[in-house]
Amino acid sequence: MKNSLLYVSLGILIFFSFFLYFYTLETYNAIETFSIYIRERFGRFYLWLGLLCVLLLIILAFSPWGKRRLGNPSDQPQFSRLAWISMLYSAGMGAGILLRAVQEPVFMVHNPPINTGTNPKIIALEYTFYQWGFTAWAFYAVFAIIIGYYLFVKSQKVLSSSAFLPIQQLTTSNRSRNIIFGSIDVLAILTTVFGLVAAIGLGTTQIQGGLNHIFTKDFGLNTTIIILVIISVLAFISVFRGVNKGIKIISTWNIYITLGLLFFVFIQSDIVSIINHFFIALYHYIIDFIPLSLAYGQYNPGEKFLTDWTYYYWAFWLAWAPFTGIFIARISKGRTMREVILGVLLIPSLGTFFWFTTFGHSAFDIIEGFGTYQGQFDNVFSSIFVFFEHYPLQGFINILTLLLLISFLVTSLDSAIFVLSMFTDNGKQEPSKKHRLLWSSILTIFCIGILLLGNVKTDINVLIAMQKLLIITSLPFSLLMVIMIVLFVWYYRKNIRN
Repeated sequence: MKNSLLYVSLGILIFFSFFLYFYTLETYNAIETFSIYIRERFGRFYLWLGLLCVLLLIILAFSPWGKRRLGNPSDQPQFSRLAWISMLYSAGMGAGILLRAVQEPVFMVHNPPINTGTNPKIIALEYTFYQWGFTAWAFYAVFAIIIGYYLFVKSQKVLSSSAFLPIQQLTTSNRSRNIIFGSIDVLAILTTVFGLVAAIGLGTTQIQGGLNHIFTKDFGLNTTIIILVIISVLAFISVFRGVNKGIKIISTWNIYITLGLLFFVFIQSDIVSIINHFFIALYHYIIDFIPLSLAYGQYNPGEKFLTDWTYYYWAFWLAWAPFTGIFIARISKGRTMREVILGVLLIPSLGTFFWFTTFGHSAFDIIEGFGTYQGQFDNVFSSIFVFFEHYPLQGFINILTLLLLISFLVTSLDSAIFVLSMFTDNGKQEPSKKHRLLWSSILTIFCIGILLLGNVKTDINVLIAMQKLLIITSLPFSLLMVIMIVLFVWYYRKNIRN
């Protein structure tokens, strides 16, 4: 069957969408039951995999292997370093830093996950760094390096199955090869879709939360769906124009506005204290990284906390690894492995750390001014808008934040559409526009289904639904990633020697 990858993937997604729309409550209950089973048996596996990816990248970056260029020795990068960083950051993190900028550090300082005798504010920042730092970007970078090597050095197609080139010789028939590699690509597509729609669902709900707060009115689910449709249309326009004319321009704009918001808060806060807390928390994060990564001894926050936070984050980053990793690989041709690893692992992480330190520390100071904290920053969807009430120009800043949220979601969605289109258009680096239109439509339909799932019960929200769903959907890909890493190390060593 011609383009069976596309038809099989769409068939599975349409089948699941049917249950999302017509058996929403039953689907949620099934997801809840299965997620408990997964987290009890594989939660620690997620932690070990994250540590493995970070250590592998460090070894690779500082070994002679790191000098290998993704492409021919004469290839030069297609994009400037600023444009490159802007695109990879917008695709890989985006709206999440607005969602959690205030709520997460405040939650951590009032509910310390670990007790090491350090200042609770430092612990709050340290653990926030841990959940948004090296491990998250390591999942992306590992996939980007492996796919980039096979794509630009071995001239393979832009498909997840290209990372399994070493085992092609073990399959003796075309039929078995097509089944094995087709299944890998279908799994990558499904993982990408689930991770992407989770982010879009959370982001659009935060936009609704911002509107509710600004206008003191509950706009409801219908408004969220309208926002989603608008974002989908904008994402299609961006991806229709391509990487250079669409995705790059919006991504660069995102970074400028994000830096503007950061500077706006930073200069009106205790600058010396923020810088001091940043370096102290960074120091503790680095020296505690391994026991944190293994939840060992006094660094174990307990299974409930791990399930609600760390396992969910790791599942989220893993779900984003296929499309973010391939997108990073696609824009990294001509760069050395060392540059890609250090650029992906360090620059976004340090930028994110400073962001959370600035907003988190400023929120701590605001809370001290309250006298008694009564949960003003507890709502993940409106916390940043409540935060900006304590600054001048709050109306302008809140509107700017809403626009930035929309823009970040557009760049996440258009990157995913582009990668999914590459997958299903026979691995082409410039997929056809009809594939881009198709995936724009499918993702919109699926995102609406996820919003329905997150509103099926009064005691849950989109965040709770996504926590449960992603722990399930990320597991198969995480197991596949272990095989991918082993094969890459073996194959690369073999080729270096030859």
